[in-house]
Amino acid sequence: MATRLLPEWHPQDAVQLTWPGPESDWASMLERIEATLEAMVVAIARYESVLISVPTTLVRTHLARRFSLLGVPAERLTLVVAEADDTWARDHGPLAVECDGKLVLNDYVFTGWGGKFPAARDNTLTRRLAAAGAYACPVSERGLVLEGGAIESDGEGTLLTTEACLLNPNRNPGLDRRAVEEWLHADFGVTRVLWLSHGHLEGDDTDSHVDTLARFCDPATIAYVHCDDEQDPHYPALAAMEAELKALRRADGQPYRLVPLPWPKACLDPEDGHRLPATYANFLIINGAVLVPTYGDAADTRALNALAEAFPERDIVPIDCRSVIRQHGSLHCLTMQLPSGSLNIQATDQD
Repeated sequence: MATRLLPEWHPQDAVQLTWPGPESDWASMLERIEATLEAMVVAIARYESVLISVPTTLVRTHLARRFSLLGVPAERLTLVVAEADDTWARDHGPLAVECDGKLVLNDYVFTGWGGKFPAARDNTLTRRLAAAGAYACPVSERGLVLEGGAIESDGEGTLLTTEACLLNPNRNPGLDRRAVEEWLHADFGVTRVLWLSHGHLEGDDTDSHVDTLARFCDPATIAYVHCDDEQDPHYPALAAMEAELKALRRADGQPYRLVPLPWPKACLDPEDGHRLPATYANFLIINGAVLVPTYGDAADTRALNALAEAFPERDIVPIDCRSVIRQHGSLHCLTMQLPSGSLNIQATDQD
């Protein structure tokens, strides 16, 4: 059976988001994160649809009215009532694979990044959205722990990931590198796994998800976090990661085209001063555009320009993510793309 893990640039029906409730970890700054999510929805809806799981029927009604006022076409918005623990759709959302030409959404076990946070509702969200009719293709429940932010696909059989996450005993204890590669091959048709053994961001709860560090822009191009401040505590690990990326080769033996992304000044939590994981690698590729996180930093413009060169045929859309990193993620972490053929716009609600 021919299986392929679809790359992010594959044509999309929609982007999936999970809306926060007043009892979530966002409670103290709910208005600010909602404003960021609103900006994301308005931007995405210019290019494709948005599927949002919402905590209550009241929130659903409010958002329908709000987005109508903001000019989002009703046909570009699907709102489904389905409670969640948190907002990180990249990690509790489904992963799309093509099996013998047919689309399937793989639903992996989500444990709150190795049991760090409550995740029972997040772990069942994909199944509940499927039961509500949100998806137009089958959902396949998988028994392994895996988050979408942990892997990058080039769509041609190569997967990029980090040892710190996929080999962490808090995910699938007892599975060594060979066993992990075997199930990546079985589930995704992967023929090559490129492992990064270096790289991390302070304030990251994910055990070094690759989508915070290095990203495929196309099968031959990788954009990555480049730290040029030798006094920064991140410098040794990120310099070692850069050396690893330079040593990687494509399936044809050629080196990758590497796009260094700038290093913003340290973003600190205003309450206790701990460092937050600001990264420009956490961008989102959609139909015709790339949404890029910004942090009110001088490096924002350099990051936007670098990604404009990497994606010359797409619009580059900045999204202020200073509120998002307060909960230790960024733009890409909030989203999961749904490829063409996966969204059912006639979805009903599960209250």
